[in-house]
Amino acid sequence: MAELLKEDYNPRNLLEKIFLNPNQVLTSEELWLCAWCYNCYKHCPQALRIPEILNFFRVIATEQGDIESFESALRKIVDVVPFPLAAMLVCFHPERAGLNMEKALEKINEMRHKALKKGKKQKTKSDMAKVAVVGSGPAGLTVAYELVQKGFEVLVFEAFPEPGGMLKKCIPEHRLPKRVLAEDIRYLQSLGVEIKTGVRIGKDLSFKDLQKNGYKAIFIGVGADKSQKLKIEGGDLNGVVHALDFLWHANSDEKTEVRKDVVVIGGGNVAVDSSRTALKLGAEKVTIFYRRSKDEMPANPWEIKEAEEEGVKIEFLVAPKRILGEDGTVSAVEFVRVQLGELDESGRKKPIVIEGSEFVWKTGMVILATGETPNLEFLPSEIERNDDSTVWVNPITMETTLSGVFAGGDVTTGPASVIEAVCAGKRAAESIENYLKSLGSA
Repeated sequence: MAELLKEDYNPRNLLEKIFLNPNQVLTSEELWLCAWCYNCYKHCPQALRIPEILNFFRVIATEQGDIESFESALRKIVDVVPFPLAAMLVCFHPERAGLNMEKALEKINEMRHKALKKGKKQKTKSDMAKVAVVGSGPAGLTVAYELVQKGFEVLVFEAFPEPGGMLKKCIPEHRLPKRVLAEDIRYLQSLGVEIKTGVRIGKDLSFKDLQKNGYKAIFIGVGADKSQKLKIEGGDLNGVVHALDFLWHANSDEKTEVRKDVVVIGGGNVAVDSSRTALKLGAEKVTIFYRRSKDEMPANPWEIKEAEEEGVKIEFLVAPKRILGEDGTVSAVEFVRVQLGELDESGRKKPIVIEGSEFVWKTGMVILATGETPNLEFLPSEIERNDDSTVWVNPITMETTLSGVFAGGDVTTGPASVIEAVCAGKRAAESIENYLKSLGSA
């Protein structure tokens, strides 16, 4: 949010105000602009959990009945985030301070419908260039929203039957109800954002086809929707599923069955979402196994806490050795205990196997949540990839190595927060506009 709001929101300054004049903070709209990404915590030498510090003061402000600052913050969120209803649910969490979430969503709708009624739908200008957006996740929708506001003709191509990208595919219903995301998307469409679903770029249409059809610029925002494979014996047994596939089926109309005892391997937000979803689908026991300590766990601390409160158990400093089966179906997982050694290339302590510490955990279902990566098979060879299977872009312009093709969001960074994808989309939209101006097409 600091990048989106610039001088209107500075977490460092806000933290200083808390120590110098806490009463002043209670009436500050900045108090409500934290998006719970925990990037500040991850990069803080003192490991201060700023979102939770701010929430402590949010609770006090709520108890005192001072919510004018919250409504002021809502206006800023509506101004800068193209899908504020979804963002309120997955990022801002006013309910954690005791506010009513449904009333907050109603207030957002009231604000933007007033703005829509007051203003006029931006008409596409006949002399403006056409832009294609590949992927209807947070980054792609942001690019489309920004460029439509400037009068460009933008068409979003989505491979799945419904728009929303990773918001739709992988965020569980209990965190982001389908009706809320659908309402946000309908609003964007009312502004002029056109979305075509069920179209796979690279198969149904090539990049050359898009260019022949008059699209002067292309934005790639397909996210990181491919599960990284865990090379492990027994990984092909019935009952072993990848987390993104599991969440996608759970979010769709397909019936998703879980076993009584579920094992989740991994430590990120996808692992936590999978564990909570398994419980809600009827699993009696769900256990996350993570190879490092709780401090190294990449999932957001608050999400971990909520999962544990719901009944999810977490085993730390354990790594899977092999998955065992009977008659082709999972029956157990053999784990080995580890201890942390020197830092590895990721900057975290490397797990070292403790010899002779193997143990067997009986289970009927294993969910693999060991990381996500973009699926780049559809890209033309002219677009350079990074070693970690993300798309290389110019850090200033966000243009790829193919002229006129831009990229942003998880496809360039790997899995990140919704707000980071929004920031990437806004930067890319500005670069695309400048690029088209250089061609004399804007």
